[in-house]
Amino acid sequence: MTDITKDQVLAQLAKVRGPDLSSNIVALGLVSEIVIRDGTVTFALTVDPARAREMEALRQAAEKAVSQIAGIQQVRVVLTADAPSERAKPAPNGAPAAGRGRTVTPPPSMIRSAPPPGGPGAASGRPVRQTGAVPGIRHIIAVASGKGGVGKSTTAVNLALALLCNGLKVGLLDADIYGPSMPRLLGVTGKPRSAGGRTLLPMEGHGLKVMSMGFLVEEDTAMIWRGPMVMSALTQMLREVAWGELDVLVVDMPPGTGDAQLTMAQQVPLSGAVIVSTPQDLALIDARKGLNMFKKVDVPVLGIIENMSYFICPKCGERSEIFGHGGARAEAQRLGLPFLGEVPLDIIMRERSDAGQPVVVSEPDSVHSAIFREIARDVWGQISEGRAVQGRKAPRIVIE
Repeated sequence: MTDITKDQVLAQLAKVRGPDLSSNIVALGLVSEIVIRDGTVTFALTVDPARAREMEALRQAAEKAVSQIAGIQQVRVVLTADAPSERAKPAPNGAPAAGRGRTVTPPPSMIRSAPPPGGPGAASGRPVRQTGAVPGIRHIIAVASGKGGVGKSTTAVNLALALLCNGLKVGLLDADIYGPSMPRLLGVTGKPRSAGGRTLLPMEGHGLKVMSMGFLVEEDTAMIWRGPMVMSALTQMLREVAWGELDVLVVDMPPGTGDAQLTMAQQVPLSGAVIVSTPQDLALIDARKGLNMFKKVDVPVLGIIENMSYFICPKCGERSEIFGHGGARAEAQRLGLPFLGEVPLDIIMRERSDAGQPVVVSEPDSVHSAIFREIARDVWGQISEGRAVQGRKAPRIVIE
């Protein structure tokens, strides 16, 4: 197969007129991040966010132009919507603009246009939750934390597997764009196949259907993406994947309460959220932020899990509360929320996770597996029987 060069791609793209209908998209500096690999050409088009939804025709024209190059098997075009003040000026001599701050290869079928941060209603100061159903999925559960390092992803994968062990059809969405971990935790490698058009087939691991940005880019790739790209990628990984019929989809949320987290909370029809924390005060302070975010967008909080709750010495059997103990339980009681359980700190969790063999399936008779299966029964009972609660409303501050 003849090697395809960037110059060939640019020459074809120079035939496509830009939004002003006078200059071409290369001369306007709209083309960036051209990547050519195994007969597939991927590149980005930067457009004015105010006109992002109008630019699908431009994307299709660029895709068609490049697909005419001999030897090309697939063309992937990404629309990015940077703020006008941040867009690069056209480069001289028709060269593509450089230095736009994005250094990652865009994954397949991502990204076109994204809603503004905060979503509809943000201008009024009140977040509005959009709850369009995802065909085939009965319930969606978010597993979240206010900060990283509390074992949220490990908890999410074992909760999903515990739900599966309890006889449910389960999927797992890794919504952490910047630090996807599900390929490693589940021991799944490879790239998802297309189901035709823009729909991707999920990968599978230990009986779970799973989708993650980690399947679409190399493990050591730095995802230097702006908010609109991240939000659109999350939406597409949820809605443009052939999940099939699922009783529940577990979403491993990114840590924190930024744009990505708010997008998932607002635009995904969540049946509820599970908060993961460790016992110490610092983790609980951040966990409260996650709780408050879900309350503001009317997502029921299913309860709090205290991870790394205590440590049992494998040699002497002595119990040590390394990070303190009982903080998450006390917080749940204070807020009137269910306390879902205590997961002990144990080297087996780390070893099985690193090996891609989660403890629920690799050590089904362990204490950890029993705890996760019990948590799964509680969570499923809440969402299937409509027992999920919002928790107590935060007190109003009145200034007289």
